[in-house]
Amino acid sequence: LALSMRSWCLCQICTCGRHHCPHGTTKIYENSGVSCPTTEYLEKYPMYGNVLPPQSLKPKEEVRAYRGKMEGITTFKSDYRPYEIVKQPRHAPEEYKPKQGEIDLGTTYKRDFNSYKVQPVAIVRPLERQQVKKGKLDTVPTYKDDYRVWDIQKSEFYKPEQTYYPPTVKFGNSTTFQDDYVPQEIKPRQSCKPSSAVKRSTAPFNGATSHRLDYVPHQLEFKFARPKEVYKPTHQPFEDLTTHRYDFQGLVGEAAKICRPAYNRVAQNAHFEGSTEFRESFQPWEIPPPEAKKVPEYVPPTGAMQCDSTSHLDYIPHQAKRVVPIRPVSHRRNNNFPFQGKSTTKEDFPAWEICRQELIKKQQQIPNPSGKFDGLSTFRSHYVPHALIPTESCKPLNVPFKSSSPFDDVTLYSTEYTPKKQEICPASYPSPPGYIFENTNSRGHKFFRKVTTPTVKAF
Repeated sequence: LALSMRSWCLCQICTCGRHHCPHGTTKIYENSGVSCPTTEYLEKYPMYGNVLPPQSLKPKEEVRAYRGKMEGITTFKSDYRPYEIVKQPRHAPEEYKPKQGEIDLGTTYKRDFNSYKVQPVAIVRPLERQQVKKGKLDTVPTYKDDYRVWDIQKSEFYKPEQTYYPPTVKFGNSTTFQDDYVPQEIKPRQSCKPSSAVKRSTAPFNGATSHRLDYVPHQLEFKFARPKEVYKPTHQPFEDLTTHRYDFQGLVGEAAKICRPAYNRVAQNAHFEGSTEFRESFQPWEIPPPEAKKVPEYVPPTGAMQCDSTSHLDYIPHQAKRVVPIRPVSHRRNNNFPFQGKSTTKEDFPAWEICRQELIKKQQQIPNPSGKFDGLSTFRSHYVPHALIPTESCKPLNVPFKSSSPFDDVTLYSTEYTPKKQEICPASYPSPPGYIFENTNSRGHKFFRKVTTPTVKAF
């Protein structure tokens, strides 16, 4: 056998693209064979020898290659047997034959409900009495007899009669607006606003106001004082019985006895004779008095006290000049004359007299038409009629194409198609033919080694 040194993965051996190696979820350990002696699992559980897995009893799937020629017969062709198609018999309806004899037309209604003799219904309304009068018939209705026609005079027109005179000049007639509108001279409105000048009176204020002048003092009415009632106590004694005490007098019975024990008053200086668990368990012991810390006696320092600080010793005073203000000195003058109230704005911009602007009217450029309208518009006068030419349809006629030559049923597919041999993917077998399993990678890839033999070439 000639073995090749290159290893092939199952993903590379596959030719149809449907077979891949069973990749694991994670890559935790490499299959290097080196154990880690520092784990607790390996210390407690020693490693056993290489134990082969149990062999499977499942029969191996071996492919038996058929060297003969394929007949092309399927199971459907071999098992299917055509049968004769028989036309289903059509049901022929029987010929109608009328029955002999007379037909009984009696129904349950006629049998159960007998007819009764019905008499004509008498008319309730009275008969019309025709009174024949001799003489001529007066055909005047009540409307014409009761309502007389009044003689109503026709009301006169209040509209003044205006005789129409055709104009001699083009657009000579004036419009209604021109006749009714009378242009008036526009005068500026007089302002009702009071002047802003304040008139001060020279006379002193006498203290008289409109309230003091118009107010009329009125004398107040005498207020009625209600006399205070004197309290008079009643001579009847007060009944101190409430409705509860009055209605519920109580039931006659024995008085309730007190269940509590008798209270013996204990003096404060009385000695407790009994013993407790606390006294028995915890006996008193002598506690030494706390030691007092001796405070050293204060000794005043000798010599004079220096009251100089670091600022007094290090600071050197400087003679500084007073800062002169930068702002200009205000030369204020006390003027006793009154304020004139003039400014450059009032002198340069005097008040103008405002007049209302007149109505601006544009002069009419298009003259009004004159004469009678002949009834011709610009469309009618300039329109030239043309004869309509119908457009020809380019659509072909819907006529079925018939040919006398027979259909040859030859297509490009039937002439140029060459059947190819169907190849079987070697990765579809459990062990690919022509390859020997070598090892499995830590990532889950199965590697095979190629074998070149005459049998594999034939396969």
